[in-house]
This record gives sequence, structure tokens and C-alpha cells, in this order.
Amino acid sequence: MQLAANQLGNHLQRGLKSLYTLHGDEPLLQQEALDAIRATARAQGYTERTSHTVAGAHFDWSEVLAAGGSLSLFADKQIIEIRIPSGKPGKDGSVALQQLAEGAQGNDSTLTIVMLPRLDKITKSSAWFGALEGCGVTLQVEPVERNALPQWIAQRLAAQSQRVAAGEEGQRTLQFFADRVEGNLLAAHQEIQKLGLLFPVDTHAGELSFEQVESAVLNVARYDVFKLSEAVLAGQAVRVQRMLDGLQAEGEAEVLVHYTLAEDIRALKRVKHAMSQGRPLPMALRENRIWGVKERLFERVLPKLSETKLAELLQSAHVVDGIVKGLKQPDWPATGWQALHRLALQLCALCGGAGRPASPPIGRP
Repeated sequence: MQLAANQLGNHLQRGLKSLYTLHGDEPLLQQEALDAIRATARAQGYTERTSHTVAGAHFDWSEVLAAGGSLSLFADKQIIEIRIPSGKPGKDGSVALQQLAEGAQGNDSTLTIVMLPRLDKITKSSAWFGALEGCGVTLQVEPVERNALPQWIAQRLAAQSQRVAAGEEGQRTLQFFADRVEGNLLAAHQEIQKLGLLFPVDTHAGELSFEQVESAVLNVARYDVFKLSEAVLAGQAVRVQRMLDGLQAEGEAEVLVHYTLAEDIRALKRVKHAMSQGRPLPMALRENRIWGVKERLFERVLPKLSETKLAELLQSAHVVDGIVKGLKQPDWPATGWQALHRLALQLCALCGGAGRPASPPIGRP
């Protein structure tokens, strides 16, 4: 049975199942889901817990299977947690997980919890994952998307009886907070807790001013090239510049950032060409393996982009490829990061419907 993360609380109130599988790449939300299941289990008499981490191809699954088939002398009920950081249990693990899933049905004395990273479509269609899903509850922990982060922060503040000001000032405060913690949900959680300690409700009315948040919240944002791609395609120029600065400060490889931008340009050009040949947009996107968030972004920006503009962008990407590898190009910045800023903002401006590339920021020729 599949379950959304926000449904877990109501589900646990109705009764605890004997098998749960948590998968996703957001450590904070996965840990909170795990804590909620553990708390419910403890309240129902599951007093002993063992943990197993699957590391390497030669992991001994017999210990896990034995734990699932036996009880402690000191406890009537037990929790068995299995962490598979790679998301690949291997051949022996696949068989063992299917046995555990089958054994969990009707077993009121053992609660099994399997924790996995984000899984691809092929892994989700595997026999072992199908067994876990069919015999228990699977919970996919989705990351909080950037546009939903201010509301997520507001909800977390409300849970500790705090809030921002109403109206535009409050929205500005939440946007500032989101900018400072983007890509780092655990840090966001810690900063929210810090605000609770700094401005306790018993000494304040619970409303936080922009100045209080600004003085307290650290710049703990983390960026990755995949989120950069989404920001560029969404036409968010200010965010793109901030993310590029962050990636540079974090030591991200210039060639990886260039590859991400260039691949988006190539994909846009391929889809646009397919459409000019009579392919419907949904078919062209599927053929080019564009789906999810990026599929929606492509659908929005493709009508704004001509094949001529895309050809110009592809040529610019070719130029920047040389620059990040040490070549000099007339009329282009001398450094790789400056060139990446220009390329990203060219694409960003077109995706945002500006009609012409944005001027480079001050200090970036």
C-alpha cells in the first residue's frame, strides 16, 4: 500500500502495520516519519529495536532473517530496521526482502522498517520492492520544492506557536528565510528551532519581524546543478545568479554545471525540432525522456523559443565548453564561472519571456 508523507499521522492513529518501507532523498522528513512510526510502536509494546545497515555486496542477510524469526527473552515485541543506503540490495538481498515481506503478513510481534534512498522507476518495478509494497506500507518522502518552501517554513513556525507578520512584510520574511536555507531542509528545521529559543512565545506575542529573522537565520543554503536547471528554465534570474555563486563557493566542478546547462539546451532543441516535424509535444517529450518537473517547464517555455534562438544558445554553449576547459574566446569572459553566468542568464531570459538575453551582472563581463 502506498502512502503520502502527510497521511502518515492519520494512518498510525488507525493502527500500526507490521511492515513499512521509507524511500526518498530528504533525510529530515524520512527521520521524522521513522520517529513517528517508532513512537507509535513503543506505545504498543514494541520495546526492543535492532538495526542493520546493508553495506557492500557481501552483506550477510542471514542475520536479518534470523532476527525476524526470533524474539528476545526480554521483549514480547521487537522492531527491526534495515537501512540500504545504496538502494540496491543485490541478488541475495532481493530474495531476503521478499521473504521478510511475506513473513511480515499477520506477524504482530515484529515490526520491520526498511529505509531506502530515492528510487528510480526500474527499481520500483523490481520484485523485491513489489513485495515490500504489496505486503506492507510504502512511504515516498518527497523533497519540499522551492516554491513550497516559504509555506513549509510558516507551518513549522506555527507548530511552535510562532508566525510572521501578515501581508507583504510576512511574505518578504518567509522568502528571505527560504533563500537562506534553500536545498538544506535539515538546516531549515534547526533554524526554526533556534527562533523558538531566541524568541519564546511566553516573552513575545509569537510574531516574528523581518529584522528578528534576518539577525538569527544563518546562510546555510545548499545548491545542486539539477535545481539550477529548474531555476534557469523557470526564468528566475536572481535565483540563478545566487545558485551559481553558491555552487562556485561550494567547489562544484565547472564542467558539470556546463554539462547541465548544455544538456537542457540540446534537449530543448531536439524537442523543438521534433515538433516542427509534426510530433505532438507530449510525444516529443516522452521520446526525449523529459518528465516530472522538467516536463512542465519545457511545456511552458518551448512556445517562447524559436529554433533560431536555440541554435544560437547551442553555439554559446559550445563556446563556454571551451572556456571552462581553458580556452580564450573573443567577446566572452575570461573565466569559466563568468562564462557560465552569461550562458545561464541568456537561457534564463529567453525562458522567462524577456525576448533577449539579460545583461550580465556587475563584475561579470
